[in-house]
Amino acid sequence: MTTAPQGLDYSKTLQLPQTAFPMRANLPAREPGWVQRWLSEQVYETLLAKRRAAGAPTYIVHLGPPYANGNFHLGHTLAYGLKDMIVRHKFLSGYASPYVPGWDCHGLPIEWKIEQELIASGQSKRDLSVVELRDRCRAYAQKWMDVQQAEWQRLGVLADWQRPYRTMDKANEAGIVHALGQLVQRGMVYNKLRSTLWAPVEETALAEAEIEYDENHQSTAIYVALELVERPGEHLVIWTTTPWTLPANRAVAVNEIEQ
Repeated sequence: MTTAPQGLDYSKTLQLPQTAFPMRANLPAREPGWVQRWLSEQVYETLLAKRRAAGAPTYIVHLGPPYANGNFHLGHTLAYGLKDMIVRHKFLSGYASPYVPGWDCHGLPIEWKIEQELIASGQSKRDLSVVELRDRCRAYAQKWMDVQQAEWQRLGVLADWQRPYRTMDKANEAGIVHALGQLVQRGMVYNKLRSTLWAPVEETALAEAEIEYDENHQSTAIYVALELVERPGEHLVIWTTTPWTLPANRAVAVNEIEQ
């Protein structure tokens, strides 16, 4: 092993470029500043305006709005991070790619959260008028929309943050009622065999995705001989673990037996 002559600094002999940026990324401290700069400089609006002014073709990415009842999680990060990549790629490929953020503000989870808060304070939702209950739900949704928007922007997503859409906006609610009215006028809404799922405790309708089944429940299985309409005296035997559905039974689907 050799040593450098006394007083000679080999680092001075290296031909390295001189850069203005620091060696350490320090991203937790620097990224928020970048995001705020993109917002203040209106990078998204500028890109979209330039593309539209040049007559660029439009490429629209559907949002799929988050539900306004909690912080963003890794699922949101993945979904909206990937969509942001698509929007940026299309912008750089010469497209006008509008991306409008929005929120789903309706549903049982928000109403149930408000009911829990009322119970904790010794009240019930029956102590409130329908309008008061809706106002509380609206305020709860708005609180989480504000939180989520800050978290969403922190991901560095390019979007029209100045004009987001919300399902609880009066214009959107009116549009839903108007569309439903048109369906009724055309006879496309009718009452038949399909049931509406109802929560007796919450006193509200449920979506199928909100139903949870007891995995430990054991149903009685039965065999039923159903007489054939066109062959009196002959029967088709079925087996079911949901005997309570038999009163609504109208037909049995069968297939040919391959020989």
